[in-house]
Amino acid sequence: MTSFCAIALLTVFAGAIGSSLAQAQTQLVHTRKDFSFVVNAPYDDTFPLFGAYEERKWAVGFDPQFIFPALPHDQQGMVFTTVQEGKNRIWVNTALDPETGHAQYVYLIPNTMVALIDVRLTAIGKSETKVSVAYERTALTPEVNQPVAEMAAADANAGPHWAAMINGYLKRTAAK
Repeated sequence: MTSFCAIALLTVFAGAIGSSLAQAQTQLVHTRKDFSFVVNAPYDDTFPLFGAYEERKWAVGFDPQFIFPALPHDQQGMVFTTVQEGKNRIWVNTALDPETGHAQYVYLIPNTMVALIDVRLTAIGKSETKVSVAYERTALTPEVNQPVAEMAAADANAGPHWAAMINGYLKRTAAK
């Protein structure tokens, strides 16, 4: 990880950690949910879709506002913000490696939750790609334990939704 990424991660999480230490007496929810699906496209066409800039093309409502790099494009170490479900999120990309098929993001909803999204892609023959996703979520205050648990329950069933969005996008672009 570049020093910029390390500094960005420390800056982003310093406030969250400080406010959460006071909550140490109460058990905070930590979840992990995994899902996988198949994309009907070759690996070389699929992997780029997991960079934040390219994800905008298929993920409905995903509109990253880039902090780094200044000229938005996908690269390891990206830092950007989004507003999803009415919540501001601060994102850091921690891995974007087409050689290994690994993409990973960490995001923070201040005073609410930290999430890690780990994505692994594997070619299946010449025309399909398997995508395996792991979501880890950690509540930052006891008041959000239940919403974080509910988000995790939804994560477990997200595979078909992601597959439909990505495969739908690919089908639309192939028809043009």
